[in-house]
Amino acid sequence: MGYLAGESPRGDPDTLLPGAKSIIVVALPYQAPLPEPATNTPAEFRSSTDTEGKVAAYARGHDYHGVLKAKLNALARAIEPLSERPIRSRVCVDTAPLLEREAATRAGVGFLAKSTMVISPGLGSYVLLGELLVDIELPPSKPERSRCGSCTQCLDACPTDAFVDALILDARRCISYLTIEYRGWIPRDLRPMMGTWVFGCDVCQQVCPFIASKKPRPVAP
Repeated sequence: MGYLAGESPRGDPDTLLPGAKSIIVVALPYQAPLPEPATNTPAEFRSSTDTEGKVAAYARGHDYHGVLKAKLNALARAIEPLSERPIRSRVCVDTAPLLEREAATRAGVGFLAKSTMVISPGLGSYVLLGELLVDIELPPSKPERSRCGSCTQCLDACPTDAFVDALILDARRCISYLTIEYRGWIPRDLRPMMGTWVFGCDVCQQVCPFIASKKPRPVAP
């Protein structure tokens, strides 16, 4: 992810929408993964042919980029009649150079957990973030306070020890990075730790005490 190095406009929304004055942040919940079925067979006696590759929960439905962009464009159309003038806006999902997790915490959507995930109270971290930049002044929301306390379950559960410390993730060891972004051969010492994850990883989310209190609606187009 060399594109993250050096100077970056990610902290300046004005580079994405000249004249931007406010960021509206939304969170779309998705289905949390179901618990793995219990087995009485010791791990050392299980056949490799009995396992299936695991995919992170967020990637099991429709492509969230299109889903979120459509909803944010609809939001832009809905709020324009409320203004006294035409509104200039830009829709952003995670492909845009924007510090969306920082924006989400400032907007009160959730708090930044030690795992670097945004946790939305009542939904947990099983949410997808989207932003609508607009050129009108809106009253700021109250930031959500951190609620991690002394808990380190997410840090301790990481299969590849990717967390250097709270809020510090070494992407070179992260299963999500290795199975999605990385373009080289996965280091041999990390392969046994990755289990059967083939696209992303949910471990740090699965162990978090902030599990969704209600079953989220599945992402739909």
